[in-house]
Amino acid sequence: MGGGAKLSVTDLRRASRHPVDCAVPAEHRRLGTNIPMHISNISSNGFMVDNADALERGDRVLVRLPVIGRIEGHCIWTLDTRAGFQFERIIPADEFTTLVRRLQPNPALRPKS
Repeated sequence: MGGGAKLSVTDLRRASRHPVDCAVPAEHRRLGTNIPMHISNISSNGFMVDNADALERGDRVLVRLPVIGRIEGHCIWTLDTRAGFQFERIIPADEFTTLVRRLQPNPALRPKS
């Protein structure tokens, strides 16, 4: 029997990603609390950070996002200083749209209503 992560969502790599510029504090079991993370893109089932020097595949972090609040992410991949995380659950469409509108640095890139 495999000992992989027990996530409630499948790996939906084809989900639409939205570029964002969002600094959030994260909690990590090994690294502690208030770990600065910079989210550079987000989807309804995950996010990518571009300052993941100390993170490894399999790590779990707890981040606090506007609109959503606290949500856990599981590190699916790392490459250089980037890392991709899958949320513990899929963010509902209405909450996700509100989140992207709040985080999107360029209004032209925001999803159409």
